Amino acid sequence: MKQTYHLGLLYLIHLLISADGVIDEHEQIALHNIKEREGIPDELFNAFEGIVLNKKEREIFETGIDLVNQCTLEEKLNIFVLLYKLSEVDGRVHVKEIRFLLYTIKLLGVEFDDVVNKARTLPSLI
Repeated sequence: MKQTYHLGLLYLIHLLISADGVIDEHEQIALHNIKEREGIPDELFNAFEGIVLNKKEREIFETGIDLVNQCTLEEKLNIFVLLYKLSEVDGRVHVKEIRFLLYTIKLLGVEFDDVVNKARTLPSLI
């Protein structure tokens, strides 16, 4: 279901861009571009933003993992490719972002090499 994919993606994006404690302008632009490229409806995006305001990081993580676990392997790979590309947009990849990516990739059964190889074929998010 596309909504499950979109929400899983949004939950993990939220965690990734919050990992280093700073959401910079490049990350905000990249998030907007992902929203457009992936066809995430405004209503879903706005509802998501309201939901995460009242949730703890652990709840956001668990919900995001549950949603992504419902996705196909191809959707999971796509989510991690986008997260990988997103981690690069601010010009520096923070150690917390890398830890988050590696941990969730392993947890969800996606091959890191597959993520890197597919990410190399895509244009920048900004």
